[in-house]
Amino acid sequence: MAKRRSVVLNGDLGSGKSTVSMMLAAQLGIRRISVGDLFRTLAAQLGMTAVEINLHAELDDKIDHYVDQLQRDIAASGEQLIVDSRLAWHFFADALKVHLIAEPLVAAQRALGRPANSVESYADVEEARDRLAIRSESERMRFVTRYGVDKTRLRNYDLVCDTTSATPEQVAEKIVEHLHSPMEDGPACYLAPKRIYFTEDPDAEDGADPDGQITVGYSAPNFFAVQGHRRLSAAIRDGEGLVAVKLMAEAQETIAGVSCVDYFEANAGKFGCEQSAGLQY
Repeated sequence: MAKRRSVVLNGDLGSGKSTVSMMLAAQLGIRRISVGDLFRTLAAQLGMTAVEINLHAELDDKIDHYVDQLQRDIAASGEQLIVDSRLAWHFFADALKVHLIAEPLVAAQRALGRPANSVESYADVEEARDRLAIRSESERMRFVTRYGVDKTRLRNYDLVCDTTSATPEQVAEKIVEHLHSPMEDGPACYLAPKRIYFTEDPDAEDGADPDGQITVGYSAPNFFAVQGHRRLSAAIRDGEGLVAVKLMAEAQETIAGVSCVDYFEANAGKFGCEQSAGLQY
């Protein structure tokens, strides 16, 4: 009998990891483990905020070593699990690796709406957005330095799902669908159509299939369409919460001979999502 795969979920605070992971655990009837809960407990015991314990961990590797060994032991157990962790994808080789994302302002609003405590509390949405960004970058640099991996690289994952406009039920449905499907070449990506920038006028896209695939580039935290502008326009117009896209390039990977970052800067300002689609947010 084939081994049942675990599901490991990565994503910053406000991306919906806790909600979706708890929903999956209940739906699939398997145990859920949250490494984030462990970090928050450690922070409270040390009298630190979530940001402070991440900055402290940059200087003292004992915290990471403890959590890493715990994740290695859990992965080696062979138990099918739902794991809510920003680095579990690095330790669980055979799991379905899911990366949840959300538009930064939306994530900040969600974080602000959570009950405040001594570990995580924010005065307003701007403070929440700024501190979440600091915390995320602290983790990213720590993981790059210690493990040589970048948590923001989408190609690390099997499934990338945007929770900006989608319901937790819609996200969980996509995860279960891919858990029971053959592995794909490259990440399967589902994004909120309204957060994808146009780089062409969809009405002027020559020979475009209105039902064709949307191909995107990623210059964190921004997504932009390279092909499929008419399909993207229709998805926005129809109010779709998620649309399937194909990742063409990210970061310093090239599109038309230039880096993804440079391509975005040169082209994405020409058309806003709502302007090209004739819509308003």
